[in-house]
Formats: sequence, structure tokens, C-alpha cells
Amino acid sequence: MEERRKQSLLLDFYGELLTDKQRGCYDLHVNEDLSLSEIAEQLGISRQGVWDNIRRAESALTEIEEKTGLMARFEETRRALGALAEELDALADAAQDETRQKAAEIAAKLRALRDKG
Repeated sequence: MEERRKQSLLLDFYGELLTDKQRGCYDLHVNEDLSLSEIAEQLGISRQGVWDNIRRAESALTEIEEKTGLMARFEETRRALGALAEELDALADAAQDETRQKAAEIAAKLRALRDKG
């Protein structure tokens, strides 16, 4: 998984467990792609303070994910839903009219579930 996407997902999953400052600094750095100086200026704290908050947030988020594995299970479920949708597409290609239509509808529902997260 791309590192930026992973960091953003970690924040989505566990961000509420961080302090407000950690969450704010991490969000601005990861999601808004602001530099340490830009974040420091925006929040009225030092660059070192921003750096410390980002590192603490990253450490906490990684530790929580290691303990819970929620994000890993989420990604595994997304992949499984995509694979099921592909299998249904193959079945729909081989099936007759009504069965083909039903398989295509189910595949679309699986993709919607996969993409919802």
C-alpha cells in the first residue's frame, strides 16, 4: 500500500485516539501535504513542536494498528470483495440471460461495498 494512503487511513481509523494537536499536525502534514514550517506558522507553534507531534502521532497510530489490526482486516475485506466481484463477472459471462443479469447486479453490489470504505 502506498505510504501516504496508509498514513491517511491510519488517521481515519484511529485519529480520534490522538491528542488534538497530534491529530491536527498529522492531518495537515499527511492529508494537506503542508511542510513543517507551514504547519508551525498556521498553528502558532515551533517547527520542532510540529515535528514532535507528527512523530508521536505516527508512533501511536502504528502501535494501535499493530495491536488491533483493524485497518489490515479492512484492506483484506476490500480485496476479497473485489475478487468476488471478478468471479461473478466471469460467471455472468458464462451464464444465460436472467442469471447473467443477476450475477452482474450482485457484482455491482460487491464493488459498491468495496468502494464504500
